Amino acid sequence: MSRYQRLVSASLQCQRFHTAAGYLKSKTGAEHRWLERHLKDPFVRATKQHNYRCRSAFKLLEMDDKHKILCPGLSVIDCGAAPGAWSQVAVQRVNALGSDPNAPVGFVLGVDLLHISALEGAVFLSNADITDPVTLKKIQELLPTERADVILSDMAPNATGIRELDHQKLINLCLTLLDLSQSILRPRGTILCKFWDGREAHLLQNRLMERFQDVRTIKPQSSRKESAEIYYLAKLYNDGVKHQKH
Repeated sequence: MSRYQRLVSASLQCQRFHTAAGYLKSKTGAEHRWLERHLKDPFVRATKQHNYRCRSAFKLLEMDDKHKILCPGLSVIDCGAAPGAWSQVAVQRVNALGSDPNAPVGFVLGVDLLHISALEGAVFLSNADITDPVTLKKIQELLPTERADVILSDMAPNATGIRELDHQKLINLCLTLLDLSQSILRPRGTILCKFWDGREAHLLQNRLMERFQDVRTIKPQSSRKESAEIYYLAKLYNDGVKHQKH
């Protein structure tokens, strides 16, 4: 059983919130349904139990357990890092704190337009636009060798409520990040990026396949069923070998 599976299994044995029933009675309609789903969500309970900053940590844990994205010694950029849950996972998985003296020590850099509270083992650029050349220069200065082994992106634009427009905005964000990878991603490096399903997804996939040997689509079980979010995992940057689609 993977660490991700152990964490979720343990959370399912936790006591339910004692105040949930009374709190739910004060809500109606969509608000009631959202809160009821939230309180029943095993990943929400696991988040509290294991001190992660939000439930998205379990998406990365699950994907990393299955696809081996992170390992000790790697340099990682976490784009859209706030509130810092993915950075928490990355710090653990790349041994950024040097907790394992027998393994190489990695590096984690988080970037977000929002403020990110300090996290031991990670360096954060808060209130920073990843598309700004000034931010790019800061990233290069902070990375130990000016380039990262892994770029993680759980970024999302402010939602308008118009599904197709929001989809296009996120695809454009991912395409911008892909362009930036030319300056900050090491050869044979990896990108994991979130997108919302829609008609423009194939454009992003095609662009990734031009630059990475192995591109696959991932829908983690810890992603809510009703969510349109999916992830592209692209490995072996600029390798020059025939690309594989999964």
